[in-house]
Amino acid sequence: MKPIQGLHHITAVASDPQKNVDFYHLILGQRLIKRTVNFDDPGTYHFYYGDETGTPGTIMTYFPWRHMRRGRKGNGETSAVAYTIRPEAVGFWHDRLKKNGITPGSVQTRFGAEVLPFEDPDGMTLELITSDHPATLQHWADGPIPEAHALKGFHGVTLWLDEVEPTAALLTGPMGYQFVGQEGDRFRYKGASNDIGLYVDLLHRPGQPPAQFGAGSVHHIAFRTVDDVEQVEYQQTIRQAGFGVTPVRDRQYFHSIYFREPGGVLFEVATDAPGFLYDEPVAELGKNLKLPPWLEERRPEIVQALPPFELKSAQN
Repeated sequence: MKPIQGLHHITAVASDPQKNVDFYHLILGQRLIKRTVNFDDPGTYHFYYGDETGTPGTIMTYFPWRHMRRGRKGNGETSAVAYTIRPEAVGFWHDRLKKNGITPGSVQTRFGAEVLPFEDPDGMTLELITSDHPATLQHWADGPIPEAHALKGFHGVTLWLDEVEPTAALLTGPMGYQFVGQEGDRFRYKGASNDIGLYVDLLHRPGQPPAQFGAGSVHHIAFRTVDDVEQVEYQQTIRQAGFGVTPVRDRQYFHSIYFREPGGVLFEVATDAPGFLYDEPVAELGKNLKLPPWLEERRPEIVQALPPFELKSAQN
């Protein structure tokens, strides 16, 4: 069993489908690669954004639950999602965000890299972190961002925790992460590759209030595993470490197992296969509502319940 290579996808909650699509697809230049539904709540969309083909490590997904109240940041949740950009792209993104009515925070320095923080329409904290490391992904050439300035997949996530040690033991034990540094109350752990989605930062916040789930909250973070065989090995290893792990669940484009880490954050381990070309070709990704076979017979009912939205042209 190989150590975890890094992040597979991140799933969060939004309140308005149109605002969510406009922001991630048009402003951030992440292709809407799949429009489907929440398999457990098919009256709600499940949007997937990523590079041109949905490479693991680039995939941000959203449940836009209409009228959901905004969440409250706090301990026991993923407090920030970070994308990688090239160092020369900081000015481009600062100007682009302001041009689109988004006020970025001041540029910070963290572990020797520049960090540009801002918020999405539901108040979720996003960060752009500079790196010259390679990024194995497929640039979306038909998108609004030139390749030199485009997002290069995930850099990592930050978890707010009351205690760091139990989560650190999970990461460095069954999951195979390596501790790579500390700055103040921030502890950084790295997946077993040199590509994208490598980092999990644990921010120690003892005694601070817990998070309140809502729009703008991260629902779960998913880690990569190669295939079903390796996933079962992780399922067994994590169970042996004392965590309650779900049975394997078919998410159509990957298979998933879920468990909560000691601080309360929901973790998933997802397979790379079969991927997002499973049910439509590259040119058609994200254009049509895709349903799994077990929901297909309910298509008329599901379509009727879903709110309309417009996928506007991403070309500037």
